[in-house]
Amino acid sequence: MKFLKLYILLLISTTALAQYKYPFQNPTLDTEKRIDNLLQLMTLDEKIHALSTNPSVPRLGIKAAGHVEGLHGLALGGPGEWGGKGKAPLTTTTFPQAYGLGETWDTELLQKVAAVEGYETRYAYQHYNRGALVVRAPNADLARDPRWGRTEESYGEDAFFNGTMTVAFVKGLQGNDKKYWQTAALMKHFLANSNEDGRTYTSSDFDERLFREYYSLPFKMGVEEGGSRAYMAAYNKVNGIPAMVHPMLKDITVKEWGQNGIICTDGGAFGLLLSDHKYYADKFLGAAAAVKAGINQFLDDYADAVYGAVANGYLTEKEIDAVIRGDYRVMIKLGLLDSETKANPFAAIGTEKDVTDPWATEAHKKLALEATQKSIVLLKNAPTKQLLPLDKTKIKRIAVIGPRADEVLLDWYSGTPPYTVTPLAGIKAKAGENIEVTYALDNKDGKAVALAKNADVAIVVVGNHPWCNAGWNQCPVPSNGKESVDRQSLELEYEDLVKVVQQANPNTVVVLMSSFPYSINWTQEHVPAIVHMTHNSQETGTALANVLFGDYNPAGRLTQTWVKDITDLPELMDYNIRHGRTYMYFKGKSLYAFGYGLSYTTFVYKALETNTTSLKKNGTVTVNVTLTNTGSRDGEEVVQLYVAHPDSKIERPVKELKAFARVALKAGETKTVPLTLRAKDFEYWNTQKQRFELEPGTLELQTGGASDNIVLKKNIKTE
Repeated sequence: MKFLKLYILLLISTTALAQYKYPFQNPTLDTEKRIDNLLQLMTLDEKIHALSTNPSVPRLGIKAAGHVEGLHGLALGGPGEWGGKGKAPLTTTTFPQAYGLGETWDTELLQKVAAVEGYETRYAYQHYNRGALVVRAPNADLARDPRWGRTEESYGEDAFFNGTMTVAFVKGLQGNDKKYWQTAALMKHFLANSNEDGRTYTSSDFDERLFREYYSLPFKMGVEEGGSRAYMAAYNKVNGIPAMVHPMLKDITVKEWGQNGIICTDGGAFGLLLSDHKYYADKFLGAAAAVKAGINQFLDDYADAVYGAVANGYLTEKEIDAVIRGDYRVMIKLGLLDSETKANPFAAIGTEKDVTDPWATEAHKKLALEATQKSIVLLKNAPTKQLLPLDKTKIKRIAVIGPRADEVLLDWYSGTPPYTVTPLAGIKAKAGENIEVTYALDNKDGKAVALAKNADVAIVVVGNHPWCNAGWNQCPVPSNGKESVDRQSLELEYEDLVKVVQQANPNTVVVLMSSFPYSINWTQEHVPAIVHMTHNSQETGTALANVLFGDYNPAGRLTQTWVKDITDLPELMDYNIRHGRTYMYFKGKSLYAFGYGLSYTTFVYKALETNTTSLKKNGTVTVNVTLTNTGSRDGEEVVQLYVAHPDSKIERPVKELKAFARVALKAGETKTVPLTLRAKDFEYWNTQKQRFELEPGTLELQTGGASDNIVLKKNIKTE
């Protein structure tokens, strides 16, 4: 009987294997065994080819997937021509810049946005044979300084906040199937890459605690909590060692966090390792060092260098095998090594006949509008004037003025949207036939002033150009910035336009459409209403008009400290944030604080309660915050929970965000909002013991509507 059972099992196993030409094609086999088989079959040439961004092996029937950009929607077009040089762009749903998505403070929404992007990525790949399935997103970098040219790509300045948003985006891109991924989320740029000028040779220097508690935290959360198994190493050095050959890649991300997938270089970084960092005597030593450090995908010419490294004995085939395993772990999660696709729920996307392109569906358009509305921050609405929301019954003429009023600018990492609605178009549509809407680009020949004088309300739309309207490494306007160029000024060059319009018409609204903060001190002091939103969304104008006319009550919140003056900032290359950088250490008075944002209604915080008075290692505390919408309009509040360490024996932030929730309340409604605090989020890195520890003492819980608007406090103990 025992022999018969064994025979039956052997027969079933043999039959199953017979279905596949090679064992690596069998989706029921253990992942590592599948890769073992694949590596045994591959030649050295094929293995070296697999160190590119496309580890396909045509001889074995493997069509692997390369990379696409996707910070705020799949990019297969746009200014960067991500669909291919000279190729017609493939339109895709286009959301606000990542900085704007951060200002939603809405993780559920962000996961939906990423899920839509992931779906469209699969669809484009499987229906149009365009793009790839490894998405270079999210950007988990920290916007520690508003001068950083790529601030637009980051969610903000706080590590916990960025990590939480990173987790949401990763989960959305990859999907919730237990076995397969919709797409693979490749985070960037590891690590501490927040200066553009000199980024190819400068060093980001900071101590071990800042490494563990600040700079690496969003990436750690992305791996451990989000499930990302891919990231891009940064151009810069970290404490003197180029990131792409830094021991942190293996010692921390692989051995500690469990990152076992793709670790790639940034574009052209291998060449820069030699030309700019001057870190190795020749390219063969450099290639060997990169592979040994954990790099398994190069984004530039590398093959000759790797062949030379092998020929010179600097690198072995076994060492190449060890790293490219990570490439194929990701490909297996994407289902690309399977010989059949029935079990993969994502394999059918885009394969149906007569299917509608997803970016043409109302559902995707609706989500783009929702995300854009939720990203808008009301910076000012003077109580004495209450100019916003605009009352159609009291307005006959609106003057729309400014260089950003009649355009939707796309940033470098954008795709091509299927349509765009400019601020001017959105305002005209919302105003209707009974309100005249006039427009002036600027004040040439006094046109802006004349229109403002003759209008009931003037709306001035100003801000940066996201790619500076100039060539690479060029930004003629000092306050503009982008990849490869940091900002030289925080002053808004168009503030003089705001001044003359405001002088002509006191009922002026300023729409600051920007990728980063500005020191708009005059505007804040004199203009009655200001809103902030970022570039790029296909629904820019509709969302803006809905907010201005009150059809949507704004609840976006800032994710960065807006300083009053550039002199409030430390030197750009000072990566020690304890020197007065971010809301956690800034000792001055900001123009707008981290977490700041207004509403057309008001909220009163009534109670802060916890389910326990103490917190132990690996434990959690449930914090219940009760608040009431005391205004006459329905609205949303972003409940923010900060923690201070009043009796800590080590240097800690003044306060630090540890939980948040965006909550909708009807007029007059009271809600109790549960927030979960995790002990691990309060731990500090003990440099002597080389581990995270929960410091015994007092935790002061603080809640309110912004980092500088704390209304309730409560102490608990840590043990």
